[in-house]
Amino acid sequence: MRDAAHPMGEIGWIAAEDDGHGAAPLLPLTVRGLCYEAGGRKLINGLDLELGAQGISIVMGPNGAGKSLLLRLLHGLISPSAGQISWGAAPLSARVRQRQALVFQKPVLLRRSVGDNIDFVLRLRGRASAGRRDELLSRVGLLGLASQPARLLSGGEQQRLSLARALATEPEVLLLDEPTASLDPASVHLIEGIVVDAGRSGVRIVFVTHDIGQARRLADDVVFLHRGRVAEHSVSQDFFRTPASEAARDFLAGRIVL
Repeated sequence: MRDAAHPMGEIGWIAAEDDGHGAAPLLPLTVRGLCYEAGGRKLINGLDLELGAQGISIVMGPNGAGKSLLLRLLHGLISPSAGQISWGAAPLSARVRQRQALVFQKPVLLRRSVGDNIDFVLRLRGRASAGRRDELLSRVGLLGLASQPARLLSGGEQQRLSLARALATEPEVLLLDEPTASLDPASVHLIEGIVVDAGRSGVRIVFVTHDIGQARRLADDVVFLHRGRVAEHSVSQDFFRTPASEAARDFLAGRIVL
């Protein structure tokens, strides 16, 4: 039975017998003419984007550029007003969504122990295993807290548990919406290490951040949004060395971008 405290959209639940193994690849991602309108305003306005099969893509831009909305559209939590999203050769669907995981800025945890948060996901996947649970908790540095109530964790610990829970679904694509915002430097360092390790293991990462330093540390490529569109998309080195758009140049220089 679904746990009422759990945000089903966060981690893309799917039973083991329908887990997408052997299905066509989810990547590349192709987005064409994507629009999202709310309150009479186009918040995403004719957005085009292509992402390849590997790496860490950092999504940046000023407040209101549409960064978080883009992740929710890509994951199917909200429906576009117009345009197309194609994961590999397939349109966005429940089956495609179930092969992804999305981690929010503010984690919402089950009212259970740290270990039970992972066990719950593994049981739904048909892969319940104390060994696998402990492996995941060890991966995020929480094994020693397995019996502690999850909601008593610090903010950084909660976000690491949220990442472990997402990784328990064995996602092919991991979408991260400012997962280190407002966290202390030590927690940021730990979470960045988890993300890098996931990327090295073959998980495709799409990571929204407002932190330019973090983007420099993590990005293979940068998607810069401005006014609901992709103003620039380039490899990390080119973006930070010679940004092509005026909006990106202003953003990197710390100037106000309207």
